[in-house]
Amino acid sequence: MKTGKTKMHFTDPYLISPTNPITVNLIGAGGTGSKVLTALMEMNHSLVSLGHAGLCVRLWDDDRITTANLGRQRFAPSEVGLYKSVALINRANRFMGTNWKAETVKFEKDNLGKLPANARATIYITCTDSASSRFEIADILKYSNQRHHRDDPKYWMDFGNSQYTGQVVLSTIGDILQPKSGIFETVERLPFVTDEFGELLKQSEAVDETPSCSLAEALDKQDLYINSALAQLGCSLLWNLFREGMTANRGFFLNLKYFRTQPIAVG
Repeated sequence: MKTGKTKMHFTDPYLISPTNPITVNLIGAGGTGSKVLTALMEMNHSLVSLGHAGLCVRLWDDDRITTANLGRQRFAPSEVGLYKSVALINRANRFMGTNWKAETVKFEKDNLGKLPANARATIYITCTDSASSRFEIADILKYSNQRHHRDDPKYWMDFGNSQYTGQVVLSTIGDILQPKSGIFETVERLPFVTDEFGELLKQSEAVDETPSCSLAEALDKQDLYINSALAQLGCSLLWNLFREGMTANRGFFLNLKYFRTQPIAVG
């Protein structure tokens, strides 16, 4: 019986051997974003130790730290009142000796409806709370792909969750040229989360997204370890893009209550 070839996406070559650190826009510095930043610190150190140029991260978030953020998010009582992005990036730079950047504004279009000059990056990672923000970001990225630029947008990784469940979806921004393979069926385009799961995202807009006033109220919306579980699994997928140079999966669904993970295959 004949079986088809395994579908595989090969990493854009620039991520494997870049001339400069790979630029990353991390959008959202809350429960998931703060954990993803820690994972990116570990990833950057490991890549550099292996002879790679590493990562250059810019963290976007216009929110300030409140007491409700303590415990579930990576903030200290002494940081209450500071911008989330500034507190996290300052800590990362002091800890790792990096020169990463913090933005205290929303990630959004400029006055011309385009991607701002300082917002261009090779990889975009979104850890936002609202479905509407994902559609706005998708709209920006769809019209931002300009080839032959050092920071050409290439990948978008989106993290999303409810109280006990979540998902991570990896997308390509445009087509990624694939090598010829006699073993695999190569896939050059991975669809946007907003194109593939748009209806589900729109339905989620009905969920109450008002800020929590206490940790107890926050835990009613998102369980204590759902964000860190998503961050570790999602960043493992990103790490494999660098280390393995290819992936048969472009994300996963996670149910932390029942300890179940379902991969999303390429193609």
